[in-house]
Amino acid sequence: MSQILTSRQAEELHRAIIAYLTATKLPSSAAALRAELNLGEDVFDPATAKKYEGLLEKKWTSVVRLQKKIMDLESRNSVLQSELDTATPTSRQNKDPVSWLPKSPARHTLQSHRNPITCVAFHPIFSSLASGSEDQTIKIWDWELGELERTIKGHTKAVLDVDYGGPRGNTLLASCSSDLTIKLWDPADDYKNIRTLPGHDHSVSAVRFIPSGVAGGSGNLLVSASRDKTLRIWDVSTGYCVKTLRGHAEWVRDVCPSVDGKYILSTSDDYTGRLWDVSIPNPEPKVTLIGHEHVVLCCTIAPATAYAHLATMAGIKKPPVTSSVEFMATGSRDKSIRLWDARGTCIKTLVGHDNWVRGLVFHPGGKYLLSVADDYTLRCWDLMQEGRCVKTISDAHGHFVQCIRWAPSVIKDVPVANGDGQNGETNGTPKKNGSVGGEAQIRCVIATGSVDLNVRIFAN
Repeated sequence: MSQILTSRQAEELHRAIIAYLTATKLPSSAAALRAELNLGEDVFDPATAKKYEGLLEKKWTSVVRLQKKIMDLESRNSVLQSELDTATPTSRQNKDPVSWLPKSPARHTLQSHRNPITCVAFHPIFSSLASGSEDQTIKIWDWELGELERTIKGHTKAVLDVDYGGPRGNTLLASCSSDLTIKLWDPADDYKNIRTLPGHDHSVSAVRFIPSGVAGGSGNLLVSASRDKTLRIWDVSTGYCVKTLRGHAEWVRDVCPSVDGKYILSTSDDYTGRLWDVSIPNPEPKVTLIGHEHVVLCCTIAPATAYAHLATMAGIKKPPVTSSVEFMATGSRDKSIRLWDARGTCIKTLVGHDNWVRGLVFHPGGKYLLSVADDYTLRCWDLMQEGRCVKTISDAHGHFVQCIRWAPSVIKDVPVANGDGQNGETNGTPKKNGSVGGEAQIRCVIATGSVDLNVRIFAN
């Protein structure tokens, strides 16, 4: 056997072994080893034995600890190498907004809510973020500074959703609750409650402003989804319900309007998603999305920037340009995400989450779909790689992640229509189909909310 240790290291090891044998009451073995090594009392006296006592155990535990640390580092290195292998040069630099993805740790962790956070929404112009919670309050934050600006009270039960939008030049905040109501708040007047919309017969689970483009383009319309199995469209200027959409057989969980306000996508406990044409007098489901094996909790409509990648996935050579809704995504308690085309065909099922999928948002650049779930993670799916999961932020939160929103793009060289800004970008969609550069500048900012009582801001 070749000698690995130096003579000095070997001598140290021998003395440590003898000291160990002596300390563990094995005198015969210790004496035998000393005799073979010719270590007499004059060389290895009691003081020397005391010096080496415990050294072997320390070395042994240190090696085990270092081995574990090496294995952990090798695992992390493997994950990082995998991300590097799948990244483009621009996304490696993390400078190109079209390729930007969130990374850990978050820029800000916002804490003040006393119960789980259910929803978040960005103001279309200012650096304000609204969050709603089961503690019955809405909190307004400055997401750039990471500071709490105010707490809004008015609902008598859990706040389930919030959204910014409204008439041109007059951005409003809408909220809905388990108390059966929708409330409108005026940010320009210290978030005063200017209107309460009663009408639903059960909890109101989602609310979104409908972009102008329908009904004269006033930007006055709002859509809500409820546990009473209906969707309702409201005129925020009068407070009247102008349309009631019936078709789902169970609780309607989520709703997402198209960028032109012509269509509305909804999901339900009846395991389906439905696409409604609300531009006609009596809206009815244009398409029903059937395929999920459990409650469908969330949905989003793909921006035009994603059409080319999704068309390839769907086996279509030329990207469609005929409609504001060509592709959609839904997330479910069956732990999967499904991608759909406008005909209601499932073109891809994304599997990776280990628990209920709670929120979805398309990257404004069109390359990625982001999701959050009850497995505490935020995942990024690459639409150019057949929907492959290319990034997982495993420590996004310390509990179920219930919501995700992308900050609306900054519209340049165009007068900002407050309602349109957020409405068309509820899930990160640029204001105009495909306008990522020039007029619409992507803001690399994402907000998530969790049962861990934290709102997190991921930003470039």
